Amino acid sequence: MAHVSHKLSNAFEGALAGGGDPATSPLYVFGPFLKLIVVAGVAQITFGASVWLVVLTIAVVSAMYRLVMRWVTDGSGGSGLSEEEFGGWAVKVNAAITFIEYTLTFLVSMAAMVTFIADRIPVLNNKILWFQYRTFVAIALSILTGWLVNRGPKMAARAFGPATAGVLLLLWAMVLATIWKTGFHLPAFDLRAFGPDYFKFTLGGYVRILAVMTGIEVFANLVAAYDGDAAEKSNKAFGSLMIIMGTTAVTMLIVGPAISQLSDPTNAHVSVFTQTMDQLLPAPLPILGTLIGVLVLMSASAASAQGLQNLALGLRERHYVPPSIGQQNQYGVADKPVWIEVGIVCLCFLMFGTSEETYLAIYAAGVFILLSMTGWAVTKRLIREMEHRFSVDRILLIGGTVLAALLTTGATVIIFEERFLEGAWTYFLFIPVLYAIFSYFRSRMGDPSPEMDYLGQLDAAMLAGFGFGQAASTAVSSGNGTAEIRGITWQPDPIERSKWREERVALRNIVVLLDGSSFAAQAIPLAEAVCRATNAHLTLLSSVKNYTEPLRQQFEATSRERETYLSAVAAQLQASGIEVDYTVRPGHIADATASLVAEKDIDLVVTTTRGKSGAQHWMSGGVSRKLMDKVTIPVLLAHDLDKKNEGIFYIKRIMVALDGSINSERVLPYARALAAAFGSELILVTVPAVPEISNYRAASDAVEKVRGSAEVNMRKFLEAVARSLREDALSVRTVVTGSMPARTMVAVSDEENVDMIMLTSQGRGGLDLLFMGSVAQRVVESTTTPVFMVPISEEN
Repeated sequence: MAHVSHKLSNAFEGALAGGGDPATSPLYVFGPFLKLIVVAGVAQITFGASVWLVVLTIAVVSAMYRLVMRWVTDGSGGSGLSEEEFGGWAVKVNAAITFIEYTLTFLVSMAAMVTFIADRIPVLNNKILWFQYRTFVAIALSILTGWLVNRGPKMAARAFGPATAGVLLLLWAMVLATIWKTGFHLPAFDLRAFGPDYFKFTLGGYVRILAVMTGIEVFANLVAAYDGDAAEKSNKAFGSLMIIMGTTAVTMLIVGPAISQLSDPTNAHVSVFTQTMDQLLPAPLPILGTLIGVLVLMSASAASAQGLQNLALGLRERHYVPPSIGQQNQYGVADKPVWIEVGIVCLCFLMFGTSEETYLAIYAAGVFILLSMTGWAVTKRLIREMEHRFSVDRILLIGGTVLAALLTTGATVIIFEERFLEGAWTYFLFIPVLYAIFSYFRSRMGDPSPEMDYLGQLDAAMLAGFGFGQAASTAVSSGNGTAEIRGITWQPDPIERSKWREERVALRNIVVLLDGSSFAAQAIPLAEAVCRATNAHLTLLSSVKNYTEPLRQQFEATSRERETYLSAVAAQLQASGIEVDYTVRPGHIADATASLVAEKDIDLVVTTTRGKSGAQHWMSGGVSRKLMDKVTIPVLLAHDLDKKNEGIFYIKRIMVALDGSINSERVLPYARALAAAFGSELILVTVPAVPEISNYRAASDAVEKVRGSAEVNMRKFLEAVARSLREDALSVRTVVTGSMPARTMVAVSDEENVDMIMLTSQGRGGLDLLFMGSVAQRVVESTTTPVFMVPISEEN
């Protein structure tokens, strides 16, 4: 049996780990439901029919997920849509809806939470300017929730773990109190509710309380988190589902009629659930119930944020989102998606208020899009299986799943028809936009490596389903060096030998960029050292921005100052034996450099990461970044240099970053040339594409096998590169380590006390640079060691 960390041992633990979202739904669904039918005067006729329809839907959808849990035991069965079965569109559509749903879960849960708080502190409903005080409470608690989630799962577990148990106790306390005080009364099923005068209200009420189904797919994600073989896991997961959804159904049937009788849905200041609590529970239990409700609703918001973290990890590894979105912070979680979600939520609160009813219909629409997709996906699989083995039982199963699909699809259509202008239309905007974004980044970054695509299935499978139980994903090891998940086999591809291992280059002409400042002058010792070692000719280049006629005199004066400065620097370098000339050109320095490179056949540009202002300008559109877009030759970036010895800069150890791709090997000819010129030791470093086990919330044998195979594969690759370099009698070492490339490169360079980092840089500008960034960019921003970058553009 594959090892899983933090495994769940029984169904009750699973209910607590994943049931926070669905368990909270009875706290807020009755208000919009009762407001519709009570105001219309049809409550006595339609109430029971709507509730029984919901209970029927709970039953058939739960039965549908029972099948999913048997079929898919790796934790990725939540939506029923998989890339391997339905294609890339399924992942993108599912991810788009899931992103929207997580954000709406946060919105609805947080809005319901501040409603509970305002029930006890009515002054929060008052306004300051255009905003209710509760709006600021919601924003503050949203930021607090995001902060807690981004401090890692342990912090989130401590903060929110007991909440689900508390709400289960609250719901059962309400059930028992209802029976004790009002007797055992089930809702009346009145057939008149389906007549022409009432049918609209019956369906309208049905779709409003159908939000109790939110989060049911969580338990299909939880299957892999339990102890035992596949059958035991699926049984325990279904048991967890029954605990939560059974509690919900009982609450609807027993407490629902009491809420209808005892509460006033037209009271805008106190929720109907709180009104009922106050009448059914003895003091101080209603206050305690409010506190539990607040905590569990905050827990549901936190669970949605945690689910978004996992979604981002899976999509990043499958190249559907830029690396920066899924980048993990010091606590091992992707914090950017959470802050994006919190930002959207706060903006919605400011623009549309904090009433949960505002967002509930849109929320339910997305839930039922996913549930209906799952229903039809399950039906498709059952029909496919029946083609191979016909049985009456299978026909009945197909009938049940078709009923579930029809119920959820019908609910989706009703919600969209009824609430289209109230916000449901946004799905027709946001889904295509998110789909286009996912498609864009996949096209820009290309298909992921087989191992990252494989692990993307594991991470993407862990959407919100793991709550705060920190459950794990498992997969099957095939025993032959490969790993397998749901019939998909991963095996490392052999790495092609590149021409760059044999190619030689010579550094004959070097240019150093100077602007007269002491910061730019820090590049001089480094340029001098390279010229001295390679016998290259050095050109000192400065530029003065183009002038308009009123500024001609200032332009000419600045040009004379630069020429005087460059002349003095050139004289010093010539005295030390360097062949040097200088030039001052009009225009931006990046443009001037590009034209000089073309004219003089320059082989290397040397500059610093700081300009005249002294501020780092890599990300601010400064010289160093623009150069990477303008030139196709290497750029050597100097930082604050403190390794000078009597004016000479020594390069004893050079770290060369490689990732196994052909493009990364373009740096090898330059590494060979510099190591030979300086007599340097070369340290070849690679970070496997597969993150370390510690970076996964769920460690499994399959993940460990993939990581181990990737490390072996990369060591073989580095040794092959090292052999080609040793043919020139160079000293070469290899290092395979880490999981986050930029951070690992900087750490290794510090540990090895290297004098230069060499790597390739994918040329990016505009939005690509902003969203996707690059390893080279992050290395430059994080190190004080000179960085030698070979730009790689689509053209070269």
